Amino acid sequence: MDDTDFATHLNFSLGPFHIGPTVLTTWLLMLCIGLLAWLGTRRLSVDAPSRFQTLLEGVVATMEAAIASVVQDDARTLLPFVGTLWLCIVAANLVGLVPGLGSPTADLSETAALAFLVFLAVHWFGFRKNGWRYFRHYLSPSPILLPFHLLNEISRTIALAMRLFGNMMSLELAALLMLLVAGLLAPVPLLLLHIVEALVQAYIFGMLTLIYIAGALQTQKQSREAAHE
Repeated sequence: MDDTDFATHLNFSLGPFHIGPTVLTTWLLMLCIGLLAWLGTRRLSVDAPSRFQTLLEGVVATMEAAIASVVQDDARTLLPFVGTLWLCIVAANLVGLVPGLGSPTADLSETAALAFLVFLAVHWFGFRKNGWRYFRHYLSPSPILLPFHLLNEISRTIALAMRLFGNMMSLELAALLMLLVAGLLAPVPLLLLHIVEALVQAYIFGMLTLIYIAGALQTQKQSREAAHE
């Protein structure tokens, strides 16, 4: 069974909704990540941690350090969202290495959904910390600039989705072309390239998310300082 035949078996309708390979693969990845998290945390030990617990703690500590390098004061608050985002994108990028499956992030609908989540998260964290004052920066320094602020929000969200989609789609197309030209001599280098690119793209997406959130929080901090002066 080739990749196309396998993909056709992952298409079905649930009432008015069409469920395709991208959605099913994403659900499967979410289930696997949740299961691994449960297995790694159901028997926590301080005195004699297992190797798996040590690995998970190392991953969490690394992500928290990366978040703290951008938003130091709110690293613990942002860790659940940004950390989960990183893990999901890494898994989605790497699943393309499984024969018969494609990376969900090579589908624009997937990356658009992720970018929309980031869009909501930026405003949620800003509103959560500052209340209704958060929206004042859209009218600063003049209400005339409101359309430009809104346009900036929309354009960067679209760019975030297109960047991840374009990189992962081009990577899969390049891998397919190399396999057609070089045959069995190409897989090992392509495998390494795919792994590196998957990690890099997930890191970039997460860091851009952090920068957007940090920008929202910093804007409000500057507004409060200006109000006191």
